Amino acid sequence: MMEHTPAPHGRLAFFPISFFSVVMGLSGLTIAWEKAQHVFQLDLGITPWLVGLTVGVFSLMLVIYLSKLWRHPQSVAQELAHPVKLSFFPTISISLLLIATALQGMNVGFVLPIWATGTLLHLLFTLYVVNKWMHHEHFQIQHINPAWFIPAVGNVLVPVVGVPLGFVDVSWFFFSIGMFFWLILMTLVFNRMIFHQALDAFLLPTLFILIAPPAVGFIAYMQLENELDAFARMLYFFGLFLTLLLLSQFGRFAKLKFGLPWWAYSFPTAAITIASFVMYEKSQVVAYQWIAAGLLVLLTALLLVLIVLTMRAVFSHAICKPGH
Repeated sequence: MMEHTPAPHGRLAFFPISFFSVVMGLSGLTIAWEKAQHVFQLDLGITPWLVGLTVGVFSLMLVIYLSKLWRHPQSVAQELAHPVKLSFFPTISISLLLIATALQGMNVGFVLPIWATGTLLHLLFTLYVVNKWMHHEHFQIQHINPAWFIPAVGNVLVPVVGVPLGFVDVSWFFFSIGMFFWLILMTLVFNRMIFHQALDAFLLPTLFILIAPPAVGFIAYMQLENELDAFARMLYFFGLFLTLLLLSQFGRFAKLKFGLPWWAYSFPTAAITIASFVMYEKSQVVAYQWIAAGLLVLLTALLLVLIVLTMRAVFSHAICKPGH
């Protein structure tokens, strides 16, 4: 077991890096609605509001976490050394990549610097995390959980904007990293869940992260190859199967007490929603349009619930506290 060093007092010291998963969820909702409006040939006028909300929340989170780094560097160091919290640091770079994706749909001129910053930062995070995995002193099989997929998912996101910007080889580089580690981590996670100690109830929502790699991988592959071939279909349908598998366990998830890991429901649901819209565009099979529309309704309702519960937890001091 890891030795726990007492953290300093004050709520700022306990502001968790996993809070950036909120930005991922909001970004996913924004991109999903952008895609839906494109597919249904509508302009509901909500995109600027959703983008503004997402960018505003990201900016607030970044200021708070940089303040934590300045005032409580030892707390940040503890998170960097933690076998679970470590995987959430790439949510910062992923947030930038997702914001770049959302802004691309608005045809603004500063997508490139945001995408480039997110890409470079994510490469640094990936190198750091993989180095920690390779040269650790305290990781055990019970430490691995679906949150370990986060660095891999971020790599697969790079081609979504990278290809339209003309960075094809860079996009293939990151796509390859993401797919490679997805296969490795998928094996390790299922090995842990089947043959070792079950996931803590608090972390059960992170099972939804399993949906993200194949769903985002499908979207990215469509940018790279633009052809609905056998590999593309395999990625989409495996993501759809995982979605059905986890939705069939709704009763189990509904009994869980709310916590920040609940935001793990959001981005993967957004990813399979967007993937379904792309599947409809490429195949013109109406069934995928209905699947995407149903998932969009579910995603929107889910985000509303998560926002309300998170705000309630913030104002009641149920999060950002010792041991959280």
